[in-house]
Amino acid sequence: MNILETIDTPVGSYAPDFELPGIDNQVHHLSRYLEKFRAVGVIAMCNHCPYVNLYLERLKNIQAEFAQNGFTLIGMNGSSATQHLTESFDQMKAFAENHQLNFPYLWDSTQDVTRSFGASTTPMAFLVDSNGIVRYKGQIDNHPQETSSVGEDYLRNAIASLFNDQAIDLPETEPVGTSLIWRN
Repeated sequence: MNILETIDTPVGSYAPDFELPGIDNQVHHLSRYLEKFRAVGVIAMCNHCPYVNLYLERLKNIQAEFAQNGFTLIGMNGSSATQHLTESFDQMKAFAENHQLNFPYLWDSTQDVTRSFGASTTPMAFLVDSNGIVRYKGQIDNHPQETSSVGEDYLRNAIASLFNDQAIDLPETEPVGTSLIWRN
């Protein structure tokens, strides 16, 4: 496994804009999402990560819960398809269909956007407000093994605080999951 330097976009700074292909065969631009939505949650994820699989239903629930308020999730796969064949674009399409994702799933084949965000694990959440500022980054919640809400729901709480014009109590948490697979 290669450890590569990330740029690591800090909370309070502008999120890196991107143009990435989605499994819907469209090109997705963060700036266009920010024109349409009050907030965007970017989730660094991949097909093979057991932690991502633990969170899929929760992510779909967060999307459904906040969509009517002007929120969308975006899944972003920056894991190397050459190192792990399950991460290919075709496999992403099959993964999204199999899990009935209700949010866009984008492929960062160069890993540039993933690195620019500072993602280190899957899953890792980034909450971006309509001005393009990263307002939260880190864990989705602190109970990956428990689907019921028995702990802190960091991402959900950050979205709710943002929509209620309140300060986000915990704007950054240490991500927990599987290390990203970087290209050689």
